[in-house]
Amino acid sequence: MSTSPRSLREAWIALAGLSAVFLFEMLDNSILNVALPTIGRDLDASTTALQWVSNSYAVVFGGLMLVFGAVADRFGRRRVMLAGLVLLGLASLATVFVTSVAELIAVRSVMGVAAAMTTPGSIALAFRLFSTDDLRVRAMTLISTVGLVGLAVGPPLGGFALTVAPWQALLLVNVPISVLALLGIWRGIAPDTEFHRSPADFLGGVLGTGAIVLALLVPTFFVENGFRSWIPWATTVAAVVALVLHVVRARTTAHPLLDLALVARPLVSSGLAYKAATGLAAAGLTYLVTLQLQLDWGWSPALAAAGMLPQVVVLIASGPVVNRFVRAAGLDRAVLLGAVGVVAGLAVYAVLGRTGYVPVALSLVLVAIGIRVVGAVAGVNVLKGLPEDRTSIGAALVDTASQVTSAAGVAISGTVLAWLFTGSIAQPGWTAAQAAQFEQAVTAGSLVLTAMAAALVGWAWLRVRGVSADVLVHSP
Repeated sequence: MSTSPRSLREAWIALAGLSAVFLFEMLDNSILNVALPTIGRDLDASTTALQWVSNSYAVVFGGLMLVFGAVADRFGRRRVMLAGLVLLGLASLATVFVTSVAELIAVRSVMGVAAAMTTPGSIALAFRLFSTDDLRVRAMTLISTVGLVGLAVGPPLGGFALTVAPWQALLLVNVPISVLALLGIWRGIAPDTEFHRSPADFLGGVLGTGAIVLALLVPTFFVENGFRSWIPWATTVAAVVALVLHVVRARTTAHPLLDLALVARPLVSSGLAYKAATGLAAAGLTYLVTLQLQLDWGWSPALAAAGMLPQVVVLIASGPVVNRFVRAAGLDRAVLLGAVGVVAGLAVYAVLGRTGYVPVALSLVLVAIGIRVVGAVAGVNVLKGLPEDRTSIGAALVDTASQVTSAAGVAISGTVLAWLFTGSIAQPGWTAAQAAQFEQAVTAGSLVLTAMAAALVGWAWLRVRGVSADVLVHSP
Protein backbone atom coordinates (compact mmCIF):
# COMPACT_ATOMS: atom_id res chain seq x y z
CA MET A 1 0.00 0.00 0.00
CA SER A 2 1.31 3.49 -0.87
CA THR A 3 0.13 5.13 2.35
CA SER A 4 -0.53 3.66 5.75
CA PRO A 5 -4.17 3.46 6.88
CA ARG A 6 -5.04 6.14 9.43
CA SER A 7 -7.46 3.89 11.30
CA LEU A 8 -8.41 0.24 11.65
CA ARG A 9 -11.62 0.93 9.75
CA GLU A 10 -9.70 1.95 6.63
CA ALA A 11 -8.02 -1.47 6.61
CA TRP A 12 -11.05 -3.59 7.58
CA ILE A 13 -10.89 -5.96 4.58
CA ALA A 14 -7.23 -6.75 5.19
CA LEU A 15 -7.76 -7.10 8.94
CA ALA A 16 -10.71 -9.44 8.37
CA GLY A 17 -8.54 -11.76 6.30
CA LEU A 18 -5.60 -11.62 8.69
CA SER A 19 -7.88 -12.18 11.69
CA ALA A 20 -9.35 -15.26 10.00
CA VAL A 21 -5.84 -16.70 9.66
CA PHE A 22 -5.19 -16.21 13.36
CA LEU A 23 -8.65 -17.60 14.16
CA PHE A 24 -7.75 -20.84 12.43
CA GLU A 25 -4.42 -21.04 14.26
CA MET A 26 -6.00 -20.67 17.71
CA LEU A 27 -9.32 -22.46 17.10
CA ASP A 28 -7.87 -25.59 15.55
CA ASN A 29 -6.24 -27.25 18.55
CA SER A 30 -8.66 -25.86 21.13
CA ILE A 31 -11.76 -27.22 19.38
CA LEU A 32 -10.07 -30.58 18.92
CA ASN A 33 -8.92 -30.97 22.54
CA VAL A 34 -12.44 -31.38 23.91
CA ALA A 35 -13.02 -34.23 21.43
CA LEU A 36 -9.89 -36.19 22.40
CA PRO A 37 -11.73 -38.66 24.68
CA THR A 38 -14.33 -39.26 21.95
CA ILE A 39 -11.62 -39.67 19.30
CA GLY A 40 -9.73 -42.05 21.58
CA ARG A 41 -12.75 -44.31 21.97
CA ASP A 42 -13.84 -44.08 18.33
CA LEU A 43 -10.39 -44.81 16.87
CA ASP A 44 -9.16 -47.03 19.73
CA ALA A 45 -6.18 -44.73 20.28
CA SER A 46 -3.52 -45.29 22.93
CA THR A 47 -2.55 -42.55 25.37
CA THR A 48 0.52 -41.68 23.30
CA ALA A 49 -1.40 -41.73 20.01
CA LEU A 50 -4.04 -39.45 21.49
CA GLN A 51 -1.29 -37.05 22.54
CA TRP A 52 0.02 -36.96 18.95
CA VAL A 53 -3.41 -36.32 17.50
CA SER A 54 -3.13 -32.97 19.25
CA ASN A 55 0.62 -32.53 19.02
CA SER A 56 1.39 -33.52 15.42
CA TYR A 57 -0.11 -30.25 14.18
CA ALA A 58 1.90 -28.13 16.60
CA VAL A 59 5.17 -30.01 15.98
CA VAL A 60 4.98 -29.60 12.19
CA PHE A 61 3.70 -26.03 12.52
CA GLY A 62 6.50 -25.00 14.87
CA GLY A 63 9.16 -26.93 13.02
CA LEU A 64 8.47 -25.46 9.57
CA MET A 65 7.56 -21.91 10.48
CA LEU A 66 11.07 -20.48 10.24
CA VAL A 67 11.53 -22.03 6.80
CA PHE A 68 8.28 -20.59 5.49
CA GLY A 69 9.02 -17.26 7.17
CA ALA A 70 12.23 -17.10 5.15
CA VAL A 71 10.39 -18.17 2.00
CA ALA A 72 7.74 -15.47 2.56
CA ASP A 73 10.37 -12.73 3.00
CA ARG A 74 11.93 -13.72 -0.33
CA PHE A 75 8.98 -14.74 -2.52
CA GLY A 76 6.09 -12.74 -1.08
CA ARG A 77 4.12 -13.01 2.15
CA ARG A 78 0.78 -12.69 0.37
CA ARG A 79 1.62 -15.37 -2.22
CA VAL A 80 2.76 -17.91 0.37
CA MET A 81 -0.25 -17.20 2.59
CA LEU A 82 -2.74 -17.75 -0.22
CA ALA A 83 -1.12 -21.08 -1.14
CA GLY A 84 -1.22 -22.14 2.50
CA LEU A 85 -4.91 -21.29 2.80
CA VAL A 86 -5.74 -23.47 -0.21
CA LEU A 87 -3.81 -26.36 1.38
CA LEU A 88 -5.61 -25.78 4.68
CA GLY A 89 -9.04 -26.06 3.06
CA LEU A 90 -8.12 -29.28 1.25
CA ALA A 91 -6.59 -30.89 4.34
CA SER A 92 -9.62 -30.00 6.43
CA LEU A 93 -11.93 -31.62 3.87
CA ALA A 94 -9.80 -34.78 4.03
CA THR A 95 -10.93 -35.25 7.65
CA VAL A 96 -14.20 -36.68 6.32
CA PHE A 97 -12.31 -39.73 5.02
CA VAL A 98 -10.30 -40.49 8.19
CA THR A 99 -10.86 -44.00 9.59
CA SER A 100 -7.79 -44.55 11.80
CA VAL A 101 -5.70 -42.62 14.28
CA ALA A 102 -2.68 -42.80 11.93
CA GLU A 103 -4.69 -41.14 9.16
CA LEU A 104 -5.87 -38.45 11.55
CA ILE A 105 -2.30 -37.72 12.65
CA ALA A 106 -1.28 -37.47 8.97
CA VAL A 107 -4.09 -35.01 8.22
CA ARG A 108 -3.18 -32.96 11.28
CA SER A 109 0.44 -32.84 10.09
CA VAL A 110 -0.61 -31.49 6.67
CA MET A 111 -2.71 -28.85 8.45
CA GLY A 112 0.45 -27.95 10.38
CA VAL A 113 2.24 -27.33 7.07
CA ALA A 114 -0.61 -25.04 5.99
CA ALA A 115 -0.44 -23.14 9.27
CA ALA A 116 3.32 -22.67 8.89
CA MET A 117 2.74 -21.16 5.45
CA THR A 118 0.05 -18.70 6.57
CA THR A 119 0.76 -17.51 10.09
CA PRO A 120 4.15 -15.71 9.79
CA GLY A 121 2.87 -13.54 6.97
CA SER A 122 -0.29 -12.58 8.85
CA ILE A 123 1.61 -11.05 11.77
CA ALA A 124 4.21 -9.40 9.53
CA LEU A 125 1.59 -7.83 7.27
CA ALA A 126 -0.47 -6.63 10.23
CA PHE A 127 2.63 -4.95 11.68
CA ARG A 128 3.64 -3.29 8.44
CA LEU A 129 0.13 -2.24 7.52
CA PHE A 130 0.40 0.65 10.00
CA SER A 131 3.14 3.15 10.75
CA THR A 132 2.49 3.95 14.45
CA ASP A 133 2.87 1.77 17.53
CA ASP A 134 -0.60 2.69 18.76
CA LEU A 135 -2.31 1.43 15.61
CA ARG A 136 -0.02 -1.60 15.51
CA VAL A 137 -0.95 -2.57 19.07
CA ARG A 138 -4.64 -1.97 18.34
CA ALA A 139 -4.43 -4.06 15.17
CA MET A 140 -2.58 -6.83 17.00
CA THR A 141 -5.17 -6.63 19.76
CA LEU A 142 -7.99 -6.95 17.25
CA ILE A 143 -6.38 -9.88 15.47
CA SER A 144 -5.45 -11.59 18.74
CA THR A 145 -8.98 -10.98 20.00
CA VAL A 146 -10.40 -12.92 17.07
CA GLY A 147 -7.83 -15.66 17.54
CA LEU A 148 -8.27 -15.84 21.29
CA VAL A 149 -12.02 -15.97 20.83
CA GLY A 150 -11.29 -19.09 18.80
CA LEU A 151 -9.09 -20.43 21.58
CA ALA A 152 -11.81 -19.65 24.09
CA VAL A 153 -14.92 -20.81 22.25
CA GLY A 154 -13.22 -23.88 20.77
CA PRO A 155 -13.83 -26.17 23.77
CA PRO A 156 -17.46 -25.04 24.36
CA LEU A 157 -18.22 -25.13 20.64
CA GLY A 158 -16.62 -28.53 20.30
CA GLY A 159 -18.37 -29.90 23.36
CA PHE A 160 -21.81 -28.78 22.25
CA ALA A 161 -21.19 -29.89 18.65
CA LEU A 162 -20.31 -33.40 19.81
CA THR A 163 -23.82 -33.79 21.21
CA VAL A 164 -25.30 -33.58 17.69
CA ALA A 165 -22.45 -34.36 15.25
CA PRO A 166 -19.44 -36.69 14.85
CA TRP A 167 -16.02 -35.42 15.85
CA GLN A 168 -14.96 -35.06 12.19
CA ALA A 169 -17.30 -32.07 11.92
CA LEU A 170 -15.08 -30.13 14.32
CA LEU A 171 -12.23 -29.92 11.80
CA LEU A 172 -14.51 -29.08 8.88
CA VAL A 173 -15.04 -25.65 10.45
CA ASN A 174 -11.61 -24.74 9.04
CA VAL A 175 -13.01 -24.82 5.49
CA PRO A 176 -15.18 -21.67 5.70
CA ILE A 177 -12.50 -19.95 7.78
CA SER A 178 -9.88 -20.59 5.09
CA VAL A 179 -12.26 -19.24 2.41
CA LEU A 180 -12.89 -16.07 4.43
CA ALA A 181 -9.17 -15.54 4.97
CA LEU A 182 -8.45 -16.17 1.29
CA LEU A 183 -10.98 -13.56 0.15
CA GLY A 184 -9.90 -10.96 2.72
CA ILE A 185 -6.21 -11.23 1.91
CA TRP A 186 -6.82 -11.41 -1.86
CA ARG A 187 -8.98 -8.27 -1.86
CA GLY A 188 -7.49 -6.27 0.99
CA ILE A 189 -3.73 -6.71 0.66
CA ALA A 190 -1.66 -5.74 -2.36
CA PRO A 191 1.12 -8.04 -3.64
CA ASP A 192 4.47 -7.58 -1.95
CA THR A 193 6.95 -5.09 -3.33
CA GLU A 194 9.76 -5.48 -0.77
CA PHE A 195 11.74 -8.71 -0.62
CA HIS A 196 14.73 -9.96 1.34
CA ARG A 197 17.23 -10.42 -1.47
CA SER A 198 19.86 -12.69 0.11
CA PRO A 199 19.80 -16.42 -0.76
CA ALA A 200 17.67 -18.62 1.50
CA ASP A 201 19.60 -20.95 3.81
CA PHE A 202 17.40 -24.01 3.45
CA LEU A 203 20.04 -26.31 4.94
CA GLY A 204 19.85 -24.25 8.11
CA GLY A 205 16.08 -24.57 7.95
CA VAL A 206 16.27 -28.36 7.68
CA LEU A 207 18.67 -28.53 10.63
CA GLY A 208 16.49 -26.24 12.75
CA THR A 209 13.32 -28.14 11.89
CA GLY A 210 15.02 -31.44 12.65
CA ALA A 211 16.23 -30.21 16.04
CA ILE A 212 12.73 -29.03 17.02
CA VAL A 213 10.91 -32.18 15.90
CA LEU A 214 13.45 -34.57 17.42
CA ALA A 215 13.45 -32.70 20.73
CA LEU A 216 9.67 -33.00 20.96
CA LEU A 217 9.83 -36.73 20.17
CA VAL A 218 12.31 -37.48 22.96
CA PRO A 219 9.87 -37.52 25.94
CA THR A 220 7.43 -39.79 24.09
CA PHE A 221 10.18 -42.22 23.12
CA PHE A 222 11.41 -42.45 26.71
CA VAL A 223 7.92 -43.38 27.91
CA GLU A 224 7.18 -45.80 25.07
CA ASN A 225 10.54 -47.58 25.01
CA GLY A 226 11.96 -47.06 28.51
CA PHE A 227 15.24 -45.61 29.70
CA ARG A 228 17.14 -48.78 28.81
CA SER A 229 16.22 -48.59 25.12
CA TRP A 230 18.65 -47.07 22.65
CA ILE A 231 15.87 -45.31 20.69
CA PRO A 232 15.18 -42.34 23.04
CA TRP A 233 18.88 -41.83 23.73
CA ALA A 234 19.71 -41.87 20.02
CA THR A 235 16.90 -39.39 19.38
CA THR A 236 18.27 -37.13 22.14
CA VAL A 237 21.76 -37.21 20.62
CA ALA A 238 20.34 -36.53 17.15
CA ALA A 239 18.38 -33.52 18.45
CA VAL A 240 21.48 -32.07 20.13
CA VAL A 241 23.61 -32.66 17.04
CA ALA A 242 21.00 -31.01 14.80
CA LEU A 243 20.82 -28.01 17.13
CA VAL A 244 24.60 -27.62 17.27
CA LEU A 245 24.87 -27.91 13.49
CA HIS A 246 22.11 -25.33 13.09
CA VAL A 247 23.94 -22.88 15.35
CA VAL A 248 27.25 -23.52 13.57
CA ARG A 249 25.55 -23.02 10.23
CA ALA A 250 23.96 -19.77 11.39
CA ARG A 251 27.33 -18.45 12.61
CA THR A 252 29.39 -19.42 9.58
CA THR A 253 27.23 -19.06 6.47
CA ALA A 254 27.08 -15.72 4.68
CA HIS A 255 23.27 -15.68 4.61
CA PRO A 256 21.87 -17.65 7.56
CA LEU A 257 18.19 -18.53 7.72
CA LEU A 258 18.15 -17.15 11.25
CA ASP A 259 20.60 -14.39 12.12
CA LEU A 260 21.44 -15.14 15.76
CA ALA A 261 22.63 -11.57 16.27
CA LEU A 262 19.11 -10.34 15.57
CA VAL A 263 17.57 -12.91 17.92
CA ALA A 264 20.02 -11.81 20.62
CA ARG A 265 18.66 -8.27 20.66
CA PRO A 266 17.05 -7.74 24.09
CA LEU A 267 13.68 -6.64 22.73
CA VAL A 268 13.51 -9.65 20.42
CA SER A 269 14.74 -12.33 22.82
CA SER A 270 12.61 -11.13 25.72
CA GLY A 271 9.48 -10.96 23.56
CA LEU A 272 10.10 -14.50 22.35
CA ALA A 273 10.55 -15.74 25.91
CA TYR A 274 7.27 -14.15 27.00
CA LYS A 275 5.47 -15.76 24.05
CA ALA A 276 7.06 -19.09 24.87
CA ALA A 277 5.81 -18.93 28.46
CA THR A 278 2.24 -18.23 27.37
CA GLY A 279 2.31 -20.94 24.70
CA LEU A 280 3.51 -23.49 27.24
CA ALA A 281 0.84 -22.47 29.73
CA ALA A 282 -2.11 -22.22 27.35
CA ALA A 283 -1.60 -25.59 25.67
CA GLY A 284 -0.58 -27.52 28.78
CA LEU A 285 -3.36 -26.14 30.97
CA THR A 286 -6.10 -26.63 28.36
CA TYR A 287 -4.95 -30.20 27.68
CA LEU A 288 -4.88 -31.16 31.36
CA VAL A 289 -8.13 -29.44 32.33
CA THR A 290 -10.01 -30.96 29.38
CA LEU A 291 -8.91 -34.47 30.34
CA GLN A 292 -9.53 -33.86 34.04
CA LEU A 293 -13.09 -32.62 33.63
CA GLN A 294 -14.15 -35.44 31.31
CA LEU A 295 -12.05 -38.44 32.29
CA ASP A 296 -11.42 -37.90 36.00
CA TRP A 297 -14.56 -36.02 37.04
CA GLY A 298 -16.84 -37.73 34.50
CA TRP A 299 -18.28 -34.56 32.97
CA SER A 300 -19.94 -34.83 29.57
CA PRO A 301 -18.33 -32.96 26.64
CA ALA A 302 -21.07 -30.31 26.85
CA LEU A 303 -20.62 -29.84 30.62
CA ALA A 304 -16.83 -29.75 30.23
CA ALA A 305 -17.33 -27.10 27.54
CA ALA A 306 -19.36 -25.06 30.02
CA GLY A 307 -16.54 -25.49 32.52
CA MET A 308 -14.23 -23.58 30.17
CA LEU A 309 -16.55 -20.54 30.06
CA PRO A 310 -14.52 -18.43 32.54
CA GLN A 311 -11.67 -18.50 30.04
CA VAL A 312 -14.09 -17.68 27.22
CA VAL A 313 -15.49 -14.62 29.00
CA VAL A 314 -12.07 -13.19 29.83
CA LEU A 315 -10.59 -13.71 26.36
CA ILE A 316 -13.59 -12.19 24.60
CA ALA A 317 -14.43 -9.32 26.93
CA SER A 318 -11.02 -8.04 27.98
CA GLY A 319 -9.89 -6.41 24.69
CA PRO A 320 -10.76 -2.78 25.52
CA VAL A 321 -9.37 -3.18 29.03
CA VAL A 322 -6.13 -4.60 27.65
CA ASN A 323 -5.65 -1.62 25.32
CA ARG A 324 -6.12 0.86 28.18
CA PHE A 325 -3.87 -1.17 30.47
CA VAL A 326 -1.06 -1.31 27.90
CA ARG A 327 -1.25 2.45 27.30
CA ALA A 328 -1.19 3.17 31.04
CA ALA A 329 1.52 0.69 32.03
CA GLY A 330 3.72 0.88 28.94
CA LEU A 331 4.71 -2.02 26.72
CA ASP A 332 7.49 -3.43 28.91
CA ARG A 333 5.66 -3.35 32.23
CA ALA A 334 2.41 -4.60 30.69
CA VAL A 335 3.98 -7.66 29.10
CA LEU A 336 5.81 -8.53 32.33
CA LEU A 337 2.66 -8.29 34.45
CA GLY A 338 0.71 -10.32 31.91
CA ALA A 339 3.32 -13.07 31.92
CA VAL A 340 3.36 -13.12 35.74
CA GLY A 341 -0.40 -13.68 35.62
CA VAL A 342 0.18 -16.73 33.41
CA VAL A 343 2.64 -18.22 35.89
CA ALA A 344 0.28 -17.49 38.78
CA GLY A 345 -2.58 -19.27 37.00
CA LEU A 346 -0.45 -22.36 36.42
CA ALA A 347 0.66 -22.36 40.04
CA VAL A 348 -2.93 -22.21 41.27
CA TYR A 349 -3.83 -25.20 39.13
CA ALA A 350 -0.76 -27.16 40.16
CA VAL A 351 -1.41 -26.71 43.88
CA LEU A 352 -5.22 -26.58 44.12
CA GLY A 353 -6.62 -27.87 40.83
CA ARG A 354 -7.59 -31.27 42.19
CA THR A 355 -9.56 -29.84 45.14
CA GLY A 356 -12.56 -28.57 43.15
CA TYR A 357 -13.77 -26.55 40.22
CA VAL A 358 -13.30 -23.07 41.73
CA PRO A 359 -9.46 -23.26 41.68
CA VAL A 360 -9.65 -24.64 38.13
CA ALA A 361 -11.80 -21.68 37.04
CA LEU A 362 -9.44 -19.23 38.78
CA SER A 363 -6.43 -20.71 37.01
CA LEU A 364 -8.20 -20.46 33.65
CA VAL A 365 -9.01 -16.79 34.31
CA LEU A 366 -5.48 -15.84 35.38
CA VAL A 367 -3.87 -17.56 32.41
CA ALA A 368 -6.42 -16.01 30.03
CA ILE A 369 -5.68 -12.50 31.32
CA GLY A 370 -1.97 -13.06 30.92
CA ILE A 371 -2.32 -14.49 27.41
CA ARG A 372 -4.45 -11.51 26.41
CA VAL A 373 -1.85 -8.95 27.48
CA VAL A 374 1.21 -10.82 26.22
CA GLY A 375 -0.50 -11.54 22.90
CA ALA A 376 -1.07 -7.83 22.29
CA VAL A 377 2.46 -6.67 23.20
CA ALA A 378 5.15 -9.32 22.75
CA GLY A 379 4.80 -9.66 18.98
CA VAL A 380 4.95 -5.90 18.47
CA ASN A 381 8.11 -5.72 20.57
CA VAL A 382 9.81 -8.48 18.59
CA LEU A 383 9.04 -6.88 15.23
CA LYS A 384 10.11 -3.45 16.49
CA GLY A 385 13.52 -4.94 17.23
CA LEU A 386 14.08 -6.24 13.69
CA PRO A 387 14.92 -4.66 10.31
CA GLU A 388 11.94 -3.99 8.03
CA ASP A 389 12.95 -6.66 5.48
CA ARG A 390 13.01 -9.35 8.19
CA THR A 391 9.48 -8.99 9.51
CA SER A 392 8.24 -12.35 8.18
CA ILE A 393 11.10 -14.25 9.79
CA GLY A 394 10.45 -12.21 12.94
CA ALA A 395 6.77 -13.12 12.87
CA ALA A 396 7.80 -16.73 12.27
CA LEU A 397 10.01 -16.53 15.36
CA VAL A 398 7.08 -15.25 17.43
CA ASP A 399 4.84 -18.10 16.37
CA THR A 400 7.63 -20.66 16.51
CA ALA A 401 8.22 -19.73 20.14
CA SER A 402 4.51 -20.04 20.86
CA GLN A 403 3.82 -23.20 18.84
CA VAL A 404 6.94 -25.14 19.84
CA THR A 405 6.29 -24.47 23.50
CA SER A 406 2.61 -25.30 22.96
CA ALA A 407 3.74 -28.64 21.55
CA ALA A 408 6.15 -28.98 24.46
CA GLY A 409 3.34 -28.26 26.93
CA VAL A 410 1.20 -31.05 25.48
CA ALA A 411 4.22 -33.35 25.13
CA ILE A 412 5.27 -32.85 28.75
CA SER A 413 1.73 -33.26 30.07
CA GLY A 414 1.02 -36.28 27.89
CA THR A 415 4.37 -37.88 28.68
CA VAL A 416 3.87 -37.56 32.44
CA LEU A 417 0.37 -39.02 32.07
CA ALA A 418 1.63 -41.92 29.96
CA TRP A 419 4.44 -42.55 32.45
CA LEU A 420 2.33 -42.56 35.61
CA PHE A 421 -1.02 -43.86 34.33
CA THR A 422 -1.42 -47.60 33.71
CA GLY A 423 -3.89 -48.78 31.07
CA SER A 424 -5.71 -46.83 28.37
CA ILE A 425 -6.60 -43.35 29.55
CA ALA A 426 -9.55 -43.02 27.14
CA GLN A 427 -11.37 -46.14 28.33
CA PRO A 428 -14.16 -45.67 30.93
CA GLY A 429 -14.41 -47.45 34.28
CA TRP A 430 -11.16 -46.41 35.94
CA THR A 431 -10.12 -48.17 39.12
CA ALA A 432 -9.37 -46.18 42.28
CA ALA A 433 -5.67 -46.74 41.64
CA GLN A 434 -5.95 -45.33 38.12
CA ALA A 435 -7.83 -42.26 39.38
CA ALA A 436 -5.06 -41.65 41.92
CA GLN A 437 -2.41 -42.09 39.24
CA PHE A 438 -4.17 -39.58 37.00
CA GLU A 439 -4.37 -36.94 39.73
CA GLN A 440 -0.71 -37.52 40.62
CA ALA A 441 0.26 -37.14 36.96
CA VAL A 442 -1.78 -33.93 36.54
CA THR A 443 -0.16 -32.42 39.63
CA ALA A 444 3.35 -33.39 38.52
CA GLY A 445 2.80 -32.20 34.95
CA SER A 446 1.38 -28.84 35.96
CA LEU A 447 4.20 -28.26 38.46
CA VAL A 448 6.76 -28.84 35.71
CA LEU A 449 4.90 -26.42 33.41
CA THR A 450 4.77 -23.80 36.19
CA ALA A 451 8.52 -24.04 36.80
CA MET A 452 9.33 -23.79 33.09
CA ALA A 453 7.03 -20.81 32.51
CA ALA A 454 8.44 -19.01 35.55
CA ALA A 455 12.00 -19.54 34.31
CA LEU A 456 11.14 -18.10 30.89
CA VAL A 457 9.43 -15.04 32.38
CA GLY A 458 12.30 -14.41 34.79
CA TRP A 459 14.87 -14.65 32.01
CA ALA A 460 12.85 -12.29 29.78
CA TRP A 461 12.64 -9.70 32.55
CA LEU A 462 16.36 -9.88 33.24
CA ARG A 463 17.08 -9.57 29.52
CA VAL A 464 15.58 -6.07 29.24
CA ARG A 465 16.08 -4.79 32.78
CA GLY A 466 17.92 -1.50 32.79
CA VAL A 467 18.48 -1.43 29.01
CA SER A 468 17.71 1.82 27.24
CA ALA A 469 15.02 2.02 24.56
CA ASP A 470 17.59 2.73 21.82
CA VAL A 471 19.65 -0.32 22.79
CA LEU A 472 16.53 -2.46 22.99
CA VAL A 473 15.72 -1.80 19.35
CA HIS A 474 19.13 -1.57 17.72
CA SER A 475 21.71 -3.59 19.69
CA PRO A 476 22.39 -7.36 19.85
